[in-house]
Amino acid sequence: MPRISRAKLTTDIVLAAVFALACVPFAVLGGWPDLVLLVVFAAALAVRRYSPAWSLGLAWAAALAQMLMLRDLQLYDAAVFGVLYSTAAHGGRLVKWLGLASAGLGALLATGYLAVVKPLIDNAGFTGSQDTIGMLMLTLVLFVASIAVLVLSWTAGLLVRSVRDTREVRRREEVANRERELVEYRYVVEQERNRIARDMHDVVAHSLAVVIAQADGARFAASSRPEAAVEALGTIAGVARGALGDVRLLLAELRHDEAGAPQPVLDDLDGLLDQVRAAGLDVHFTETGQRLPLGTGHQIAVYRIVQEGLTNALRHGDVTEPVRLEFRWDADGVAIALVNARRADAPAPESHAFRHGIPGMRERAQLAGGTLQAEAGDDGMFRLAARIPAQAGRPA
Repeated sequence: MPRISRAKLTTDIVLAAVFALACVPFAVLGGWPDLVLLVVFAAALAVRRYSPAWSLGLAWAAALAQMLMLRDLQLYDAAVFGVLYSTAAHGGRLVKWLGLASAGLGALLATGYLAVVKPLIDNAGFTGSQDTIGMLMLTLVLFVASIAVLVLSWTAGLLVRSVRDTREVRRREEVANRERELVEYRYVVEQERNRIARDMHDVVAHSLAVVIAQADGARFAASSRPEAAVEALGTIAGVARGALGDVRLLLAELRHDEAGAPQPVLDDLDGLLDQVRAAGLDVHFTETGQRLPLGTGHQIAVYRIVQEGLTNALRHGDVTEPVRLEFRWDADGVAIALVNARRADAPAPESHAFRHGIPGMRERAQLAGGTLQAEAGDDGMFRLAARIPAQAGRPA
């Protein structure tokens, strides 16, 4: 039994009542038998979506009772069309095919009743070959018309069911795609967090090694060379402040059994630009303002953001157009602006094609205390804007 809302059931009951009221003036002429049949057919319409099986059973009971009582064709018989429609549109697998079988069997019984039984009873038999031919012609016409309208009602319900099922499948696919995209996004962010943790692990390990070495030197030189101890303490303070900024970038995940590798800094940007230019990308790089010392973690963030932005320009941009990369330094840090022309077939920034790039860049910027925005403009240009705050650098 399909589950329908109370509103839909109420709507079906109201429509069945309206149908019954429309048929009452015609049913009254046939007396109480037709009124009883009208009530049964109306009940079949009222439950056609709540229980298509009961609706089909009630319609069959009313139709058979109508034939057994030798009643004439009435307006309330039109309820059969709604019942057959509902068996195909709302019934289960068995009820659906019982509806189709009912359409064929009902057409056969209705034809026999209207073309053979009623004329024989009303006229007490046929006389002559002309009456026999007329009966055969009437039987054929009634059968074709009956099966056509009954099967048509069932087919209309089947088409509506198919459209509804197709929409439901599409809706579920959309929900599944959104859930998959969310899972993929979280996976990419988690991978980038782990990558950042590995980068910061090396930076902090180096800083702590410097602090320990300077502290040991200061401890031994404190009595004999106080000036060396003071210098060492100053070095420790600078390194510790830089390390504190990097520690704030660390995630909960720490690497295990990972091979160490040198981490890129701002001085490595020239080599990166040479690489992408050799790959065919015309990069115009400008830098304004006084460059400030950044912590190692912040330098890695700047490098990775520029690297990913240029990589996206190679993959999805028009390499025949120049790429503009600009660094604008101020007292608070550096603003990065990267603009490149998009290809006509380039995907949108939020599509699957960027799922391994933009989320990672945004995560790096946020963990460095900055921001990142990426958008595709109506003018065919792709714009990447990031802001990385300044942090005091550390001695080498």
